[in-house]
Amino acid sequence: MSNHTKQYTSYALGAFGHDAFYATLSTYLMLFITSQLFNTSDKAFDSHMILMITNMMMIIRIVEIVFDPIIGGFVDNTDTRWGKFKPWLMTGATISSVMLVIIFTDFGGLTTSNPTMYLVAFGIAYVILDIFYSFKDISFWSMLPALSVDEKVRARFGTVGRLGSTIGAQAVPIVIYPLIVFFSQTFSGTSGQTKTHAGWMGFAIVIGLVSFLGALATTLGTKEKKSLIRQNTEKVGVIDVFKALGKNDQLMWLALSYFLFALGYVVTNSLLAYYFTYVLGQSGKFTFAGWIMAILGVISVSLFPTIVAKIQRKAIYTGGILMMVVGYILFLFAGHSLLAVLVAVAIFFFPYPMIFLAALMTITDSVEYGQWKNGTRNESVTLSVRPLIDKLAGAVANGVVGLAAVHSGMIGNAAPSSITSAELTNFKMYMFYGPVVLILLAACVYFFKVKLTEDKHKEIVTDLEKKLEAEQSEK
Repeated sequence: MSNHTKQYTSYALGAFGHDAFYATLSTYLMLFITSQLFNTSDKAFDSHMILMITNMMMIIRIVEIVFDPIIGGFVDNTDTRWGKFKPWLMTGATISSVMLVIIFTDFGGLTTSNPTMYLVAFGIAYVILDIFYSFKDISFWSMLPALSVDEKVRARFGTVGRLGSTIGAQAVPIVIYPLIVFFSQTFSGTSGQTKTHAGWMGFAIVIGLVSFLGALATTLGTKEKKSLIRQNTEKVGVIDVFKALGKNDQLMWLALSYFLFALGYVVTNSLLAYYFTYVLGQSGKFTFAGWIMAILGVISVSLFPTIVAKIQRKAIYTGGILMMVVGYILFLFAGHSLLAVLVAVAIFFFPYPMIFLAALMTITDSVEYGQWKNGTRNESVTLSVRPLIDKLAGAVANGVVGLAAVHSGMIGNAAPSSITSAELTNFKMYMFYGPVVLILLAACVYFFKVKLTEDKHKEIVTDLEKKLEAEQSEK
């Protein structure tokens, strides 16, 4: 295996485990809480606890996003024999994987025996998980500009990384119900499609292990590239971290656009399992959606290098969003037809990996833009913005999903026949109407405000190299 192939494969494996973890945390934890954890005969108690946990998770993630740029500063200021990313990557992977398993339990029955104590214990565990997940997330994606400053090589790393993350994220809806049922039968002695706490915990153990092994593969198989441009760094303080971000206008506009897009997408994607369970009444068929998204995700990511070379990122980002809007429209007319829903899923999801890559490559290029504009290179600080946005979008989305589940009557053992027309209208507001407005706003912001194109980035890199070489020769 050539060195480049080894590095690409290692980075893709890390992305696979990382996004399997993220999908579980951002989408399926809420499904566990609303359908399994709080499923007593007292629906008022269940609704109260679901809303309490939903609000807690949202508040914790919103408060902690302030620390993401500071975490990026920690990573940027790290200097070890293993580089500045890998120690944080492995530490974050180990602790976050352990904590993931813990939050997929009822903490020894505290959910019913002492609900207040459960909320305290869950809050502490969730904070620890979130902090170390942030270290892992920022370290992993911050490696991208350090692996190469060459636009083509960087795009390859971004593409294989997104390929791995797409497969990892979409593998979860494929395996989630089979794994939960398998572990329920193994540990709880159930039969049929019955799902138990033990089954969910077994699923969480698998995901935690996959996340850890992926991080290990990236740690052992990748290598930071040394270059004159990357040497133009200095240690930054807390205030300097936020100054560096605030002065990077292209990063800020991209951040606004991507937040609007991510929030709309995550809300719809998170409610998809509810649609199959409580609208179609065919939770077992959710695996089909996972397969469709996995296959189309691989195709979409594979096509990205060819398409971006022809039409560039701006057309991919805005055009992809318009295609997703078509998917939303089809969803509204799909009703209870499984085939129509799966077609809508395919059209809605296909452009998503390309849109993500267009945003990721723009954020990555803003490292050199910020260096060119402000005189200092901040890799992890700059790349921390994308995880920060995903966390913020995920936090708000978790809150929206919790509200949607309660306001639409989709909790516990509810069935499609028990969902009223008013509750179904509420559900559509959460899953379709609100998100489509958000992603259209995202397209407008990107189209009119983001000017950092591929050609502009090449000019910036050339200018930086000339400037730094001149400064080197004068010494």
